[in-house]
Amino acid sequence: MGTYDGPGLRLVVFLQGCPFRCLYCANPDTIPSEGGKETDADDILRMAVSQKPFFGRRGGVTFSGGEPTMQAKVLVPLVEQLHGHGINVCLDTNGGVWNNDVENLLGLTDLVLLDVKEFNPDRHLGLTGRSNAQTLKTAEWLEEHEKPFWLRYVLVPGYSDFEEDIRALGRHFQGFRMLQRVEILPYHTLGVNKYESLGQEYILKDVPLNTKEQLAKAESLFREYFDHVVLN
Repeated sequence: MGTYDGPGLRLVVFLQGCPFRCLYCANPDTIPSEGGKETDADDILRMAVSQKPFFGRRGGVTFSGGEPTMQAKVLVPLVEQLHGHGINVCLDTNGGVWNNDVENLLGLTDLVLLDVKEFNPDRHLGLTGRSNAQTLKTAEWLEEHEKPFWLRYVLVPGYSDFEEDIRALGRHFQGFRMLQRVEILPYHTLGVNKYESLGQEYILKDVPLNTKEQLAKAESLFREYFDHVVLN
């Protein structure tokens, strides 16, 4: 159960596999395509239906990860079944995967939580190991097809807190009608113990947490461009 992964109270399903290699990833165990626990889609459906009374009018199911669009083909029929039971569906995605199955999945999803890691392409590459070009194209597709989405931005000191990049992002997305909310996610180190258990080095171990002043500055910058800004 989660309260930070879309509106209301939600069942959050974390899926295996991600093409990004974000330096601060809190779920490094979900990055490889292999691993995780194989779960039948019917089991997820039964769980969601059984928990539906707790969702209320705003809650539902959120598919997260990892990167859920890597399993878009099997998610499409599951989302259709969830909708058949009147259950709202959110998709938490970096927007970096695109194919016909992903397009079908986005077309079905009620709300997309689009994680934009950095707007500057070079800094995005250094932070994630991947280009942000497809992420921005995915946002454009959502806008063109009138699919509501939230923009989520992790504020990492020295990596994604540059004023010029936040302003460039603001200018780019300012006119998007389908962008309903911007969430600023403070940098945290809650996943560090996972790296240790996996025998992996956490690259950002020397990066400090955000100060109150850094968070306040970022929030102020975003509010210059967007009406609905939330500091989580």
